[in-house]
Amino acid sequence: MTKSESHRWEFKSRFRRHAFGWRSQPAIARIKEAVAEIKKVAKKDPLLAAEGAITFLERVSPALEQVDSSSGSIGAAVSNAIFEMVPLIEHAQAGKPMRDAWLERLFEAHQADEIPYIEQLAHYWGNLCASEETASAWADLLIGPTRADLHSEIGKRSHFHGTSACLSALFGAKRFDELIELLSVDAIWPYKQWAVKAMVAQGRKAEALRYAEACRSRWTSDFEVDAICEEILLSSGMVDEAYARYGLRANQGGTYLATFRAVAKKYPHKSAGEILADLVKTTPGSEGKWFAAAKEAGLFTEALALATLAPCDPKTLARAARDFAEKEPAFAVGAGQLSLHWLVKGYGYEVTGLDVWGAYHATLAAAKRSGTAVEVKERIRQMIAGGGAAGSFVSQVLARELGLGPHSP
Repeated sequence: MTKSESHRWEFKSRFRRHAFGWRSQPAIARIKEAVAEIKKVAKKDPLLAAEGAITFLERVSPALEQVDSSSGSIGAAVSNAIFEMVPLIEHAQAGKPMRDAWLERLFEAHQADEIPYIEQLAHYWGNLCASEETASAWADLLIGPTRADLHSEIGKRSHFHGTSACLSALFGAKRFDELIELLSVDAIWPYKQWAVKAMVAQGRKAEALRYAEACRSRWTSDFEVDAICEEILLSSGMVDEAYARYGLRANQGGTYLATFRAVAKKYPHKSAGEILADLVKTTPGSEGKWFAAAKEAGLFTEALALATLAPCDPKTLARAARDFAEKEPAFAVGAGQLSLHWLVKGYGYEVTGLDVWGAYHATLAAAKRSGTAVEVKERIRQMIAGGGAAGSFVSQVLARELGLGPHSP
């Protein structure tokens, strides 16, 4: 019995077909546990870890077939796991027979992937081959059906699941001219991007940039085109042009703050104020949503100005008032007042009386530190008193505190 056969993987018993039913959260937790288990083994035995990674990739999709994937969270968890597993397999010092056996197993798992969860594994095929020789052998194996599919009439094409693997293998084998020729047809962007990468690898960066721009269409992800074009310019040392043309669009995060962080990290020579101002221009009418980014950058005056121009989440503003009461009391007072302002205007998601009290007390606490408690309390009273029907909930919560008297809903 080999070491890989005798090793007891904890995740194996948990990843059986339809093991998780429809619930996504238990499945996501198990995926993270499996990745952690395999990476822990990799520190001592990279070859065994690679075997574990392949076993995980064989089992993950069948185990998830019934899971509710509508939120996208389970798909993201699998994508992250694949990103973690590929280097373990790629860099494992496996002999040719073992490497060939691994690739056969992965290709079969990819072919059987019905949802599909591990479809993107094919994108890394050239990496998984781990050598130009192996990559070239796989390219030879897959290029016939790939060419037949890509060069058929558009309406008569049938999807060949090995196309992405073939393109990745050609790239891994450094058969760049052949790859570009193969894609000299009307093809989708996930395929065309391999031609862009091939041109870059040949040093034809200007041509690659034009080619990528020419691929834009209603069916092409502008974000992906922006990202690859930005990468080309950055690798050419054209940092300012990369920022001006693609930097703001190619680094979109899940939140406004995440986007600011991504751009600032990639372009450290740009000041936080310049980046913030440029990002704000991309979302007219949503200036308030950049408040957290401005706050994190220490641009407190700008943060308050943004939250004044357009609605900002009252809870975010209230947290800022609480967190900065000691360090930046004037900013904290401004944030707290704006929190109450937007609450009075009816903004906020699932607002409770505790949220109103929290915003009020955070504002008053900061005002006391800045010596403006009396004035601030009066401004809040006037703000709420003049809030009309939209502010009735806030006025009810704070009526006794501010001496506003009874208010009807």
